[in-house]
Amino acid sequence: MRHYQSFFNILVLGVAASCASFAQAQDVIGNIDANANADSQADAKADVTTWGLGLGVGVQRSPYRDYGNKTGVLPILLYNGKYFRVAGTTADFKLGSVSQFDFTLRAKYSNDGYKSGDATILNGMDERKDGFWLGGSAAWRAPFAKFTLEWLKAAGNSDGQTVKLGAERGFTVGRVKLTPHLGVTWMNNDYVNYYYGVKSTEVRSTRAAYTGKSTTNASVGLRTDYSLTAAQSMFLDLSVTHYGSGITDSPLVDRSTAPGLRLGYIYKF
Repeated sequence: MRHYQSFFNILVLGVAASCASFAQAQDVIGNIDANANADSQADAKADVTTWGLGLGVGVQRSPYRDYGNKTGVLPILLYNGKYFRVAGTTADFKLGSVSQFDFTLRAKYSNDGYKSGDATILNGMDERKDGFWLGGSAAWRAPFAKFTLEWLKAAGNSDGQTVKLGAERGFTVGRVKLTPHLGVTWMNNDYVNYYYGVKSTEVRSTRAAYTGKSTTNASVGLRTDYSLTAAQSMFLDLSVTHYGSGITDSPLVDRSTAPGLRLGYIYKF
């Protein structure tokens, strides 16, 4: 029971910290997740609990027309124990491992929403709210790379579903670890229609009606981690996301590719 109480306390802290941050929170945290996942298996086997605090900065080009860059700074909270893991906006309950496969139940907060004042093309649009997601993930720690599969279902708002397949491989040289990564994310009709659709009541002379359809985004990037000391590290992640036609066909969108940059500092104890 004590484990569950700790989990919910940490979840509240993690979500609160993330919600208080700026619009770039999800993108920054997404890369922190990768680091936490990489450490989780070793910590779990050693029955070691790890905490971490830090600060992250992220810049991501938004696909929405005239929106520009999403830039944010946020505090980072990490927790990795025997049963639970929290990394910013993501909280996992560890179901266990079978050979080289790890399984978790996952809760996640995402800041995909927008307000009508965020860009000219969004004037007169109803607010699209951020999402809270529930689902699960599996990871395969293959000898040559790490593969992950994540399924999430929105708890309200969009009623969307997403499935993400990712792969990464780390190379360590001294204090530097280079991790090329790529991912493919499928989103269903409900998700795309909620965030990129245009209802009949929202039609303007510069904005036609649009009903979103399922689509698939692809991303590729390189993450660099530098260990300052045994407890302190910095990371830099450069990535590019290509949006699927279900998104680029929307009159709200004017680009199919968007670069992103994330930089952060983490102190673990």
